[in-house]
Amino acid sequence: MLSDFCCCCNPPRTSDPDIVADRDPVLLVSGIAGSILNSRRKKGFGFETRVWVRLLLADLEFKKKVWCIYNPETGYTEPLDDSTEIIVPQDDYGLYAIDILDPSLFVKCLHLNDVYHFHEMIDMLVGCGYKKGTTLFGYGYDFRQSNRIDQLMDGLKDKLETAYKASGGRKVNIISHSMGGLLVSCFISLHSDIFSRYVSKWITIATPFQGAPGCINDSLLTGMQFVEGFESYFFVSRWSMHQLVVECPSIYEMLPNPDFNWKKEPVIQVWRKQQSNDGESSVELESYGCNECATLFEEALKNNELNYDGKKVPLPFNSAIFNWAAGTREVLKKAQVPKGVSFYNIYGTSSDTPFDVCYGTESSPIDEPSEICHTTPEYFYVDGDGTVPSESAKADHFDAVERVGVIASHRGLLSNENVFELIQNWLGVSAKSKVKQNFKTSKVMDAY
Repeated sequence: MLSDFCCCCNPPRTSDPDIVADRDPVLLVSGIAGSILNSRRKKGFGFETRVWVRLLLADLEFKKKVWCIYNPETGYTEPLDDSTEIIVPQDDYGLYAIDILDPSLFVKCLHLNDVYHFHEMIDMLVGCGYKKGTTLFGYGYDFRQSNRIDQLMDGLKDKLETAYKASGGRKVNIISHSMGGLLVSCFISLHSDIFSRYVSKWITIATPFQGAPGCINDSLLTGMQFVEGFESYFFVSRWSMHQLVVECPSIYEMLPNPDFNWKKEPVIQVWRKQQSNDGESSVELESYGCNECATLFEEALKNNELNYDGKKVPLPFNSAIFNWAAGTREVLKKAQVPKGVSFYNIYGTSSDTPFDVCYGTESSPIDEPSEICHTTPEYFYVDGDGTVPSESAKADHFDAVERVGVIASHRGLLSNENVFELIQNWLGVSAKSKVKQNFKTSKVMDAY
């Protein structure tokens, strides 16, 4: 029988002081939705319930524990259930939370690849001689929060210090995925001195440096689908995800950067029914660029609400989060990789990646803006990894040692042999034995 509860209260074991590291430590930093989240009651016995990711009872637990509301006074998004708190398990030196996102016996027995996240990369690094707790660590975090919030910045600082000390004072090599690259960029901007003190190399993978236009714009309007096909019936629904992302600063922080010099500015298009004063109707195609999209978000989401614990909770487009995200963009602009730190960028190519998004058609236009939230969009694609356009992922504006495009999906980059070879080369290590790869491209983490 599967257990609905897991107790993760034991602190991580300290490394043996007699073990001397034979290489610089590696810290893996996950992206959005790439960390296990547990819910724990603030009072009681401290039992923890895994609420992300789970395939069984997913939507039920998600609605009860993960739905949240943004607090503009603190900058944090807080659970609607104020008797609980969301935490990230720290087992296995931070690696547990970013390894297999649903580590239940059911998932492991069936080897459901959709929830295997950093698993293959962890195996690869262990095969290269890295030791958990001495030279290999993970950083999972509450990805609903802003990338520049103190909680996340302090957590990354603690992980860097831990890896530095456990390895005998060796500087750390960071490998970040997706939004994790934005988190690291914010850390550099806000804590450059600490970054210089502890970091030797930073390898980033599939980071939306200038945003992920099609995916993020549509997520705020209609939600996101992490799992497709039969498994989606056991997973969190698109509508449930939509009610979450409307209150998540991290999502707003990945909207397309309006100040970036795009080859072609990303737009949201809406086929809209217009009514003239004389009673005649017509259809027009409206376009909203990066600076105009907030107007559409406000119109489409003005009546958005959910039922929670028998009460209606209004969840319109959150202008306070939008303004906070603009501040985060300013923080990101100021980031410069410190002298002495080597930076490497891997990005995905050769996959159709949503860029422009359109709602309604000329023959079936949108009447009321709120209809958009229940409309299947049409995407217009560019090259990328299926989630982040290559144009955005390449535009880090840092002094990179190398930038390399790899033919793989957003999630597939974490298990790609070419990516592994690049990482081994940049880290100056090699596999002691060939790591068996039995993995097909996943869809779960293909969103951001």
